[in-house]
Amino acid sequence: MQTLSKPSWIKSRIPAGPEYMRVRNILRRNLLHTVCEEALCPNLAECWGGGTATIMLLGDICTRGCRFCAVKTGHPGGVVEMEEPELVARAVSEMGLKYVVLTSVCRDDLEDGGAAHFAETVRAIKRYDGGILVETLIPDFNGSRDALAKVVESRPDVIAHNVETVPRLTPLVRDRRASFQQSVDVLRMVKEMDVKIYTKSSIMLGLGERYDEVLDTLRVLRSASVDIVTLGQYLRPTLRHLPVVEYVHPEVFEKLRNDALEMGFLYVASGPLVRSSYRAGEHFMMALAARRKPGSQGVS
Repeated sequence: MQTLSKPSWIKSRIPAGPEYMRVRNILRRNLLHTVCEEALCPNLAECWGGGTATIMLLGDICTRGCRFCAVKTGHPGGVVEMEEPELVARAVSEMGLKYVVLTSVCRDDLEDGGAAHFAETVRAIKRYDGGILVETLIPDFNGSRDALAKVVESRPDVIAHNVETVPRLTPLVRDRRASFQQSVDVLRMVKEMDVKIYTKSSIMLGLGERYDEVLDTLRVLRSASVDIVTLGQYLRPTLRHLPVVEYVHPEVFEKLRNDALEMGFLYVASGPLVRSSYRAGEHFMMALAARRKPGSQGVS
């Protein structure tokens, strides 16, 4: 398949600046990984320059091999850095963050998929400063309700889990251990356990999906009471990964945003360079404002 040329609307700047270096140095000093770097995020310069980062727990080796993701795949061998929750909390405090996103590689080598580690990190951050808003971008924990409950009980403000693509393309795009239905079930279970926790998911475009398939996927997410959704352009990280089928025009992203808002999502971020954690704090605050509007029925 011929490689497509990137259009003019796909632009990102080289990481630089004093705030970017400050964040980078704090993360390095605490031996922390970020998905910003591991996944080659095009918004790294913007987010780090603004003093924010998405911290990746449980190392940088994933037990799964999704065909879109640049994170390393391998066998971590059950190793867990027990001091990591405290290191993360200290780094978040030092960076002066008011909103932090915690994510992780998939750890199928652990009995609970790393759920307890997520929970302890949330609690550690809240102990440092109860006013810090915490979003957890979690794996599917193999669909385990018991594992998911550990994260829910730690009371993060947002629990995100990405379906990544439309159901038809899921077997092509994601690891065989992941499924569209399992991801939707995870999001639905969060609301069943605690309706007050905001839920969030993300869809990549440009992998060969049809517009009607994206709409159907959004409807399924909405039926699971998902509050926030993000839509962004898939960018091929290396030649070993899936090729880009289409660079979706910004006008299409805007149309999808409007369609999703009409479905009842509290907040929708949609654009070529949008990623699941992009400007996450802003997304949360806008969703919160939408819920508090007079006459708003909120999310069931």
